[in-house]
Amino acid sequence: MARCFIPRQWRMPRIVYFLMILEFPFTVANLALFGIASPNLYRTILWAEGGKLGFNSDPSTVLYAAANYRPVHTPLVWSNFNTQYNLVIGVLCMFFYLTKVTMWLLHVLFPILSLPLHLALMALWAVSIHTQTGPDTIDPERANHGAPWYITKNCNIMEDKTIRGYCMQAKSAFAVSVVMLAIMVAHIILALWSLYPTPEARLAHEAKLAEKRAQKEKWESSPYDNEMTADEQWQHMWELQQLPRTPGTATSFRTPMTPMTPRTKAFSALDGAVQGYYGGDVKGVGAQGQYVQGQYVQHSSPIQERDEWVYDGKGKGTAM
Repeated sequence: MARCFIPRQWRMPRIVYFLMILEFPFTVANLALFGIASPNLYRTILWAEGGKLGFNSDPSTVLYAAANYRPVHTPLVWSNFNTQYNLVIGVLCMFFYLTKVTMWLLHVLFPILSLPLHLALMALWAVSIHTQTGPDTIDPERANHGAPWYITKNCNIMEDKTIRGYCMQAKSAFAVSVVMLAIMVAHIILALWSLYPTPEARLAHEAKLAEKRAQKEKWESSPYDNEMTADEQWQHMWELQQLPRTPGTATSFRTPMTPMTPRTKAFSALDGAVQGYYGGDVKGVGAQGQYVQGQYVQHSSPIQERDEWVYDGKGKGTAM
């Protein structure tokens, strides 16, 4: 059965790195601009100035409508929600930015994780732009169906220097929001492109799967798993531990033995030692025993010791 292959590598990691560097100053700028504007530094002032010039309704329109028992809702672009919403997503974007950078440095920001994250952030910034460019139609005589005047017109039309500064600040906040939306869209495009595997990535993935299958078959066909019992495996491992690690040496846990050379073997034979250190009655060093300084020492494995010990029911054991 074919498996779904999801690449973990970015196709153009340098562009992702560049976007993260570019995102930081705009995230800070958005947080600063809407933090200064909160809660209502210039929103009502720009609304009133636009009403004087006939660009949109006037704040007094809401009061007159309530006095005439026909209340209307404050336009979204002039509401408190506009400022507070952009301030909140500025804080969220800073948090997610720090998280993304940490994951990127740890090499765990995979395209499959980046895609849903930036889709959510793109939706947040799209709503932000919608709130900043919402229509103002509560006054039929001064209805505005597009973006507010401080975005579509030059701020130099204001004679007051303070109001002109407020206009430029609001225009800058909108520009930062547009740039942030464009960065999120770029992240999404790169993630989608990276999720489409290249032929080389498919071949590498298939080779890796084939290697894993071969390794699994090797372990499944191991005689130690299918042909030997647990006791036999323990006996075999114990015997392997008794074998010398280097030729002519023994690694017995009881008495270490010095290396044997042909000259040492000859002198041992002259002294009456048993000939055939590597042959004779010794079937294997460590399997049955070994010669230590001319004396044959018998070893027994933990399995043999267990089998040779019989309990007679009187609190003592008797060796057979």
